[in-house]
Amino acid sequence: MSRHGVHRLPRSGRPRRKALALGVIGASVVTGIVATMMPLLAADDTSIQAVADTTATRVSQDGDNAAKTTLATCAARCDGNPRGARDAVIRFAVTTLPATAVNVRATLRVHSWRSFAATVTAHASPVDAAVPRPAPVTPGPAVDTVTGVRPGFNEWDVSPLVTGNGTVTLALAQTGLETRIYWASTENRDPELRPRLMLSYDLGDRPAPNPTTAAATPPTPPTPSASPSASTRPTPTASPSRPSPRPTPSASTGSGRCGEVSPELVPACGAWWGMYSPTSAADGWDHGRAVAEVEEQVGRQFDIVHRYHDFSGTGSNGAFPDPYQREQMREGRMMFFAWESRIFSSGKVLTWADVYGGRYDATIDAVAGRIRDTGVPVFMGFDHEPEDEPEKGTDAEFVRAWRYVHDRFAAAGAQNAVWVWTMMGWSGHYDRYAGLYPGDRYVDWVAYDPYNFHVCNGSKVWKSPSTTIGNFYRWLDEHGIGAGKPRMLAEFGTNFDTADPAAKRRWFEEFPAALKAHPKIKAAVYFNSPGMTTSTASCNMTMNHDAAALAGFARAGQDAYLRQPTPGGR
Repeated sequence: MSRHGVHRLPRSGRPRRKALALGVIGASVVTGIVATMMPLLAADDTSIQAVADTTATRVSQDGDNAAKTTLATCAARCDGNPRGARDAVIRFAVTTLPATAVNVRATLRVHSWRSFAATVTAHASPVDAAVPRPAPVTPGPAVDTVTGVRPGFNEWDVSPLVTGNGTVTLALAQTGLETRIYWASTENRDPELRPRLMLSYDLGDRPAPNPTTAAATPPTPPTPSASPSASTRPTPTASPSRPSPRPTPSASTGSGRCGEVSPELVPACGAWWGMYSPTSAADGWDHGRAVAEVEEQVGRQFDIVHRYHDFSGTGSNGAFPDPYQREQMREGRMMFFAWESRIFSSGKVLTWADVYGGRYDATIDAVAGRIRDTGVPVFMGFDHEPEDEPEKGTDAEFVRAWRYVHDRFAAAGAQNAVWVWTMMGWSGHYDRYAGLYPGDRYVDWVAYDPYNFHVCNGSKVWKSPSTTIGNFYRWLDEHGIGAGKPRMLAEFGTNFDTADPAAKRRWFEEFPAALKAHPKIKAAVYFNSPGMTTSTASCNMTMNHDAAALAGFARAGQDAYLRQPTPGGR
C-alpha cells in the first residue's frame, strides 16, 4: 500500500493507481488452493486496449466529424431532448487467452473526469463500434452496474462475456441522470486514460473448484482487540542500548539443509512469516506491545517484525533500532527496517537528489553505525514503492540515491544490512521496473506488495491468494530482474467479503499453499493496518478484525512451511 498513517502520507489529488489495478484483476469467488490437489497456476493480468469505440445516438452531429477523444452516455431524455439517449459502445479483440485458461475474470475500465449521481450499466452490444454515431439498439442483458460515477476509472465485471478468444463488444447505458457523462475514448491523447479490458485467469487441465462448504474451523483464538491503526505523530523515545551480538548464520544463499539460514537471511526451506503492526499515542507508542498482542492472538512468535522509519534521526521514527526492536532481536526475531526519505511528524518529503548530493550524510552514517552495532543481519529497505513517489525525483535519481545509501553503509562497516528492494508490483509500472532496479550488487532480496482489496478501493472482484501474489512473480521470472535472488512479500493483505463471511478465513487458510506454489517467495509480511483504505462495513484489511479471520490467519501461521528456525532461535 502507498503511504498512510505514521509512515505513509496520502498523495493529495492523485488517484490510487495501485489499489485500483491490484484490486480489479482477481477471481469473483475464492477458487482456492487446497492441500489435497495440485494448485492451478494463475496467469499474469493482461490489459487489452479497445480496438474501436463510438457513441451510439440519434442526435445529429453538431460540429466536426473528426475522431472524438471522448465517448458519451445519457439517459433516454437527455438535456431536454426526449430522443437524446447516448450509449458508449466499445469493442475489444481478445487474442491471448491460452486453451487451458479457466476461471477467466474480465473487468471493463473506463475513465470519467467527474462524479455523477447516475447509474451506468454494461451490456453486450450488437452495434458496430467502428461506425461513427450509429443508432442505439436495444441492449443485451445487463452484465454489471455502477451506481454513482466517480472521477477516474470506473469498473464493470464483464466476465460472463469473455469465455475465450474473440471479439467482445460492450455498451454502457445510463439511467437516473438526464444529462451527458463524458468518458475517455480510444482516441484520447493520454493513452493511460483509454478504455481497457483487464483479464486474469488460471491455468490448468480442469477448472478450479468452487467450494460450497467451509473448511474445518480450527479452535477459535481469543476475541481480537480493536484493530490497531497508524497515527501521525510518534513521540521520541530514549536512546537504545546495545544488545549482545549473536553468531552470523553461514548457510549458502537459498540452499543447504532445512533449518539452515544464509548470511542474507534466506531460509533453506519454507518461508519466514512476518508482521507489520502499528501503534498509536493511545497505546503509548509501545511498538513492542503492538506486535506481542498479535502474537498472543495467533499463538506464535513472528519471524520478521516490519517497521517504517524516517530521516528525522530522533525518537523511534528516526533513531533506530529503538529499544523495542533491540528487545525483539534478543528474543529471536529478525528486523525489517523500511527507511523512508521523509519526516513523518511534519510530512516533509525529501528528494533523492538531496540524498545522493550529501545533504543527509550525517543521518545516513548515524543509522549505518547503529545497524552495524547490532551485530546481526537485519533487513534494510530504502524508499519502498518508489514508483509512487514522483515528488522525490526520477527513476534514475532513485537508483542513484539507493546506491549512495548502500555504499555509505558499506563504508561504515554495516555489512550486516540485507538490502530489500520493494516495488508495488503493479502492471501499470511494468515498463519502469528495469529502470528502478539498482543492480544485483546493490540488492539482496526483491520484494513487492500484493493485496486483495476487493471492495475497499472500488473494485468488485475477489482474488485468490495465488492470483494475488502470482502476477508480479511471473513477470519477474519472464524479465529476469533480480534473477536468482529470494523474493519477499514486504506487505500483503486481504479484505473480507460481506456476501461470504467465511471467505477471509479461507483466504488465509489457502495462503500457505499459494506460497508453496511460488517457491522463490521466502518471506511474507502481513500489513495489519487499514493503510490507504478506510475501515467500513464492507472494508477492513486487518487480519484480526473478527474471530473467523483471526482463526484463519492463526492456522496459516502454524503451517510447517512457515515454521522455520530463525537465526536467533525461538
